[in-house]
Amino acid sequence: MQHRRRKHTVRNTTFIVVLLFLIGGSAYGMTRYRSIKNAVNSSFNASGITKERDVNKQLSDKKPISILLLGTDTGALGRSYKGRTDSMMVVTLNPTTNKTTITSVPRDTAVTIPGFASQSPSKINAAYAWGQAKTTIGTVQKMLNIPIDFYALINMGGMEKVIDQVGGVDVTPTLGFTYEGYTFKKGVKTHMNGKKALAYSRMRYDDPDNDYDRQKRQRTVLMALVKKSGSISTLLNQSFISSLAKQTQTDLTFDDLTSLAQNYRSATKNLKETHLQGTGKELNDQSMEVMKKSELQRVTNFIRNGLSLSYKKTGSITVFSSTNSKSKSRSSSSSSTGTNATTANSGTNNSDYGYGY
Repeated sequence: MQHRRRKHTVRNTTFIVVLLFLIGGSAYGMTRYRSIKNAVNSSFNASGITKERDVNKQLSDKKPISILLLGTDTGALGRSYKGRTDSMMVVTLNPTTNKTTITSVPRDTAVTIPGFASQSPSKINAAYAWGQAKTTIGTVQKMLNIPIDFYALINMGGMEKVIDQVGGVDVTPTLGFTYEGYTFKKGVKTHMNGKKALAYSRMRYDDPDNDYDRQKRQRTVLMALVKKSGSISTLLNQSFISSLAKQTQTDLTFDDLTSLAQNYRSATKNLKETHLQGTGKELNDQSMEVMKKSELQRVTNFIRNGLSLSYKKTGSITVFSSTNSKSKSRSSSSSSTGTNATTANSGTNNSDYGYGY
C-alpha cells in the first residue's frame, strides 16, 4: 500500500511553478510566455553533474522525465547560497501514461553522501551544504538507483508570494494547534494568506507524527493552491516571475518549461504520491531516519515505474534498519514500528545496521 503522506511547502512552490506552465499553457498562450523568458532564465544554475540520460532527447521525444525539488527555509536565496535543504521531493512526469508521481524523501534520512564517506552516516539534507546541487543529485541517484533529469531549489519566500498572488488558499486543518501567532481549528475550513499557510505547513514538534504529518499538511496546501487554476493568469506576468526567479535556482530553462507546457500537460491529469518511510534513530549524536531495505526498494520501484523504466535493485548508500537490534529507537509514525538500527560509523553495535546493497 502506498504511503499517502508528506512533503514540504518550500519544494511545493517549485512544483507549482512547473504546474503553472503545464496547466496554463493552452489558456494563457505561448506568446505571453516569451515575454517572461529572460526572467525565467535568470534563475538558471547548472547542476554541474553529468546527466545519466540525454535530457534534451527525453524532452524532444516526449519521454518521461524526473525533477528533484529542493527547498530551503533560510533567508533570501543568493547565487552563492549554501545551506541544508529542509525538504526534498522527486517528481516524475509521464506523458505516455498521463501520470505524475511525487515522492518525498525525509530530510533526516541517514546516508553516506558520495565524497564524504568519512562523515558517514549523515543526514541527506547535508548533501546540498557540502556539494550543492551536484552532490545532492548524485546522492539521490545512488540512494534509490534512479536517474534525475533536472533539479529546482526554491526559498520559502517563494511559496508565500505564490499564495498571496492568487489571493490565498482554503484549507481544512486536520489538526488543531497554534503556531507563529496563528490558531488552526481541526475540521474548520480556513482561508489562509501566504504567511498563515506557511505557518500551517511548518509546525512540526507539536505534531504527534512529527515531520511526516507536517509534510502531509504541506501537501494539502499545495493541492489547494493547484486547485486555484483560475488564478494562474495572475501569476504569469513578468514582474511576478522576476520576483519569484530571485527565490529560485534550477537547471530547467525557459525552453525546457515551454516543452513541458506543450507536451507534458496531460501528465498532470493523474497524480500519485508516496514517501520514504523510516524509523527515527540516534546516530552520531544526531536524530536520523533509518530505512528498511524493502521500503527503499518499494520507493525505487515507484519512481522507476513512473519513468517507465525496468526493475533495478535499490541503491547502496542508505543506512537501512535491521529487525533484530536491541538498540533504542523512536517511532516516526505508526507505520514504522518494530524496526531497529544503528550505522557503520556511529561507534555502536554494527550488527544493528547495514547499507542498502
